[in-house]
Amino acid sequence: MAESETLLETPLGGLHRALGGRMVGFAGYAMPVQYPAGIMAEHLHCRSAASLFDVSHMGQAELRGEGAAAALERVTPADIQGLKPGRQRYGLLTTEAGGIFDDFMVANLGDRLFLVVNASRKAVDFPLIEAALPAGVTLRPLPERALLALQGPAVAGLLDRLAPALAALSFMGVAEAEIGGIPVLASRSGYTGEDGVEISVAADRAEALARRLLEQPGVQPAGLGARDSLRLEAGLCLYGNDIDETTSPVEAALTWSIGKRRRMAWDFPGAARVRQELADGPARLRVGLRPEGRQPARAHTPIQAADGSPVGEVTSGGFGPSLNAPIAMGYVARAQAEDGTALDLMVRGKALPARIAPTPFCPHRYKR
Repeated sequence: MAESETLLETPLGGLHRALGGRMVGFAGYAMPVQYPAGIMAEHLHCRSAASLFDVSHMGQAELRGEGAAAALERVTPADIQGLKPGRQRYGLLTTEAGGIFDDFMVANLGDRLFLVVNASRKAVDFPLIEAALPAGVTLRPLPERALLALQGPAVAGLLDRLAPALAALSFMGVAEAEIGGIPVLASRSGYTGEDGVEISVAADRAEALARRLLEQPGVQPAGLGARDSLRLEAGLCLYGNDIDETTSPVEAALTWSIGKRRRMAWDFPGAARVRQELADGPARLRVGLRPEGRQPARAHTPIQAADGSPVGEVTSGGFGPSLNAPIAMGYVARAQAEDGTALDLMVRGKALPARIAPTPFCPHRYKR
C-alpha cells in the first residue's frame, strides 16, 4: 500500500503499539506483523501455550429473516439449511464459472446467521450476498464489533476459569457468553490448527477484553507473521494465495465443504464445473511440498518435473518453526500430485529438490 494511503485502525491499534507491535499495512488496516519476541517465538508459544491475535479487520455480519439459510445457499455450495443452532460451518462463495469469491464462516445463532468473511474481500462479499437475498431477508454488516482469536493448548484451561459456558463447546460450536463480565459471541475455532476460540466483542470493550486475556498465565500476543506460519503448518488456505476466483473447490481440495445435499441438487454457482471435475478429475491439485535442506520457497516459485517441464507454482511457502524445516503449498498437474513425487522448486533460477507431502504438516488439535 502506498504511503499516501490512510490505513484503517482496529479497536486494538493503541494496545498493539503499547505492546511494541511492528505495524504493517494489511488489507487496508494497520496490523501488527510481530511483537518484540519475534515471529518464531510467537509461533512456538501458540503451539505450546496460548496466543492472542487481533483479527478485527475481518468482515462480520448477520443475516436475518425467514428463509435466510436458503437465501445464503444461492451463493455457496455449503449446506446452510442443515446447520444446527449453536454450530458453525466453513463455506465457500463460488462464481458462476466455478471459481472461489471467498471462504467464510457461518454460525447458526437460532434467530439469525452470523458470518465472518476475509478482510480483503468483504467489500465484494457483502454486495454479492445482498444481491441474492429475497424480500424479508436482510444482511447487516457489523463494523462496530471487534474480533479476537485466542489459540493454543492452554485455551481449554483458561476457558474453565474465565468462561465455563464456552469451555463446554466442541470444535465449531458457538455460544453467546461473558468473559470477565464482558458480553461476547465466541466459536470454538481458529486458523492455527490448535484448539481455541474466536471471540466477537463490541469494539468499545475489545481492549478491556484483550487486556483481561493477556493477564492470564501463558497468554502472549501474536501478530500476522505467526498467524501465517501457523496456518501454513496446518495446511489451511489463505485467500488470494492458495484460493481465488481462478481456483475451483475441487482443485483446492476443499470439496469436503460442499454439502451432501447440495451435491444432489447441483443448484449452486459453478456447480457444472465442480460436478465435472469430481467426475473426471481436475487438471491440477493443491498439494503440500517439503523442500530439501533449509531454504524456503516463497509464493510464485515455479515448480518443475524431474525432466524440467513446468508443472505448477507455489502459492504459500516459508519456514515451519514447529518442524524446523521449510514447507510450502502449491498447485501441480494432477499427474504429479501423488505424495512422495519428486519435483524441483525453481528458487532464483536454481533447482531446489522437493517432494509432494500430505497436509496438514502439523496434526490438528481441535477439541472434538
